This record gives sequence, structure tokens and C-alpha cells, in this order.
Amino acid sequence: MTSIRGTSLDIPTQDGTADAYLVHPDDDSPHPAVLLYMDAFGLRPSLKRMADHLAEHGYTVLVPNVFYRRGRAPVVDLPDFIDPSARPELFQQIMPLMQALTPEAVERDADAYLRRLADLPQAADGPIGITGYCMGARLALRTAGAYPERVAAIAGFHGGRLATDTPDSPHLVADRVTAEVYFGHADQDSSMPLEQIELLDKVLTEAGVRHRSEVYPGAHHGYTQADTAAYNAEATERHWTELLALLDRSLRGKGSAS
Repeated sequence: MTSIRGTSLDIPTQDGTADAYLVHPDDDSPHPAVLLYMDAFGLRPSLKRMADHLAEHGYTVLVPNVFYRRGRAPVVDLPDFIDPSARPELFQQIMPLMQALTPEAVERDADAYLRRLADLPQAADGPIGITGYCMGARLALRTAGAYPERVAAIAGFHGGRLATDTPDSPHLVADRVTAEVYFGHADQDSSMPLEQIELLDKVLTEAGVRHRSEVYPGAHHGYTQADTAAYNAEATERHWTELLALLDRSLRGKGSAS
């Protein structure tokens, strides 16, 4: 496996400074770039380990603290093992942070993250890939819609509320997306019921977006997050297989979609 180097960096945005984690192969060569959007529990050691795993496969990965307006990570004091049912007060702290990420704020921030990646000597020229988890799946889809020329692929895992009846629902950007798209939904996820999955697929198909959407059986919302009660090792392994295949064909031109 490729040796890697991780470091912290700050990203100037229109609304302040976002702290972030950057990791890349430990060499002097540029590598295809990936923007990793966090789940609601934020930038923390387990998320950095996920970024490290991508870097070990030859990618330069940036993980911004998207809650930076409320402080540097960790914005919320988290236990080593996160069980929301045992700590309901966590969501009382987190919900206002999520609600503050309006579509306009997300797009402004995404521009800053993409520009920072483009300026990094460790990142190869050209469009990037994005992977997002839980709420990060929404951020990935919005970023791909706002900056289609800069995004070649996006993946979203256990994303919630991706296709609602609200006027700012993420699925409404589908007609602006040019990236290849993959979604790995959890079948035990009340925030992404079957009717939303079907609507999301419908609008992506109508927009001519190359995409694939799968439902992982037995998986709960948050199944990739190893430090939470929702973690599912089998579903997580499947997620890695699909994500790496997507990035390899979109950013390296290896293989083809099945």
C-alpha cells in the first residue's frame, strides 16, 4: 500500500476560514484529487482514516470542516463511540449547524474548496471526484450541480433527504450535473425512503446523467462510520469497492461502469 502524508490546512472562504485535513501519497507527484464531505458528526479521527484509505490508493484527499462558521473541529464534543440513542443531546447541538448550511452557503464554500484543491501541487490538473456521507451526500450533489466543469464524479453514501418536495431539494440540480454519479443508499434509512430514491433516479435519468443507485440491504443511516452504532462492515466494504471503481474510471480512465 502507498505510504501517505497527512496534514492540517486552512482554506479562506467568503465567510471566514475553514480548517481541513489534507492527505496524499508521500511523494513529489501530483495525484487525482478527491473532496470528501463529512457526515454531521464532523471532521474527526475516523473520518481522517477514511481519507487516508483513499490516499493509500493514490488520491490526494481534502476533508473540510464544513461547520467552520461555528469554530474549528471538533465543533461538537463527541465520545469515542457515537450512539445517538444514548446521547440525544448531540443532535440538539448538531441540527442548528446543519440548518445553517443553506444551498447558497454550500455553493460558496464549494468554490473555495475546489479552488484550494486546484492550487495544491499534490493535486493533478483537471476535474475532481467527490464522496459524501450522510449530509455530505447532499453537499456532493449540490457541488456537482454548481460547478459541473470542475467535478468528474460524485458518490453519496447513506445520504438523507436528497429528493424532497421542498423548493431547495438537492435533486433539483440534476439537470446541471455532468459528473458520473453513484449512490449507495441504506435500506434501513427513514431519511431516504423508497419514493425519494425513485424520484432521484428519475430526475437523473431524465437529465441524461450517467448514474447508478443501489440499496444496501441491512444497512442503516451512517453505515460507513466506524465510530458509530450504525456501522456495518459488509456495507462499508461494498462502499469502498464502488467508490474506488468510480474514482478509477472517472479520474484515471480505468475500467468502465457495469
